[in-house]
Amino acid sequence: MINILRLDSKNSDFAKQLDDLLCREADTGDDVQGLVAGILADVKTRGNTALCDYTERFDGWACTGESIEITRERMQEAWNAVSDMDRESLTLAANRIREYHMHQQQDDWEYTDDIGMTLGQKVTPLDRVGLYVPGGKAAYPSSVLMNAVPAEVAGVKEVIMVVPTPNGEINELVLAAAYVSGVQRGFAVGGAQAVAALAYGTETIPAVDKIVGPGNKYVAAAKRQVFGTCGIDMIAGPSEIVVVADGGNPAWIAADFLSQAEHDEAAQSILISTDKHLLAQVADSIEAHLSVLPRADIARASVETHGALIHVQNWDEAADVVNIIAPEHLELALENPDAMLPAIRHAGAIFIGHYVPEALGDYIAGPNHVLPTNRTARFSSPLGVYDFQKRSSVIRATRDAVQKIGPAAAHLAHREGLQAHALTLELRLNDKS
Repeated sequence: MINILRLDSKNSDFAKQLDDLLCREADTGDDVQGLVAGILADVKTRGNTALCDYTERFDGWACTGESIEITRERMQEAWNAVSDMDRESLTLAANRIREYHMHQQQDDWEYTDDIGMTLGQKVTPLDRVGLYVPGGKAAYPSSVLMNAVPAEVAGVKEVIMVVPTPNGEINELVLAAAYVSGVQRGFAVGGAQAVAALAYGTETIPAVDKIVGPGNKYVAAAKRQVFGTCGIDMIAGPSEIVVVADGGNPAWIAADFLSQAEHDEAAQSILISTDKHLLAQVADSIEAHLSVLPRADIARASVETHGALIHVQNWDEAADVVNIIAPEHLELALENPDAMLPAIRHAGAIFIGHYVPEALGDYIAGPNHVLPTNRTARFSSPLGVYDFQKRSSVIRATRDAVQKIGPAAAHLAHREGLQAHALTLELRLNDKS
C-alpha cells in the first residue's frame, strides 16, 4: 500500500506538521546558482559557441548557430504532419485561450482633476518575448499555447521560442502548437544556456524583453539571475494541487490528486476533507490508479515524499488550511463550492465543483495554466495579457494647474535637498511671460 502522510487539524502540533509539509526544497542552492552563473557568463561572452557546447553536453547532440533555428515554415510542416485530431484539439484550445485572454485587455485612460491637470495611463505591448517550453520527462504543447496566445492578444511584436531537444529530437506536437499560436521563430536549445541566449542574445538568437515559461531548477535559477537584464514572469517551482472534497466519487478525487504527482517526483498533492471515511476511500483509489498509470513510479515518489491527506473539523478550517498552503491548483470538489469560495484568498487557479478536474484548465478551458507555485499565490497571479504589456503614466498640466500645486512640490524638493528639482518648478512659477 502507498504510504501517504496523514494529518489531523485537531492534533496539537498540526500547525508545525503543516509547515514541515510545505517546506519543500527549492533545489536552487549555492551549487545550482554557481553552476548557472557560470553558464550565463559563458554564453554572454562566447555566444553561439558556448550555447552549442552546452547543448552537446546536456542534450547530447552537436549543433551550430544555424542548425538550432526552427523556422516558421518548419512549424507549418509539423502542423501539416500531425493528425486531424491533434489539429482540431490545438485549434479549439488556442481559440478558447484567446477568447479568455481577450477579456484581460487593458486600455489607455485619462481623467482631468479639479485643478485642471490631466492624468492617465498609456498601455504598450512588449517588443519581443522569449518563451521557454519545458522538455525532458514530457513534452508540453499546452505550455506553448498558454504562453504564446496571451502574448499575441497583448500585441507583442515578436514571440520566439526555445525548447530542449534531447538527442536532437524535436517534438512535432510542440512545433504544431507553436504554429497555431503565432510563434514567429524557434530555437532547439534548452536549460540555463537557452535562458542566457534569450537574455543576452547570441549571433543567432535575439535578446528579448521578457522570458516566460516554466522549466527545471536550472532554468528557474537562470531566470532569477537574468532578471533586470530582462523581465521574467515568475520563478516556477514543482507543480502542486489541493483538493477539498466532501464526497463524490473517490476514484475521481484520487485521479485529480495524482494529476500533478505524475509531473515529477517533487510535485505535491494534498487532499482536505472533514470525512475520514472519504480520505480512506481515496487512498485506496490512489493505489488502484497507480497500479495502471504509465508514470506510476514518478507519481508514487511524489505522493510518498510530498503528498498528504488532511482531516479537518469543519469547512472554515478547510479554507484556513487552503489559504496557508496557497496552492497553485485548488479543486473545490464540494456539493456547494460557492459557499467556500469567498473564504479562499490565496490560490493560483480554482476549479469549482465535481465536474471540473484540474486537467480541464491545463488544456482547454481558457484560463492560463502558468500559475504561481510554492505559496507565491499569496502575492502573485496567473500568467496573463498584463504580463506582456507595460504601463506608462501620462501627465498634462496647464499654467494655472502648476501655479496651484507647484509651490508644494518645490517645498518638498527643498526639504529633500534637491535644489535643481525645486528650481525647475520655481522658474515656471515665477515666469511672467
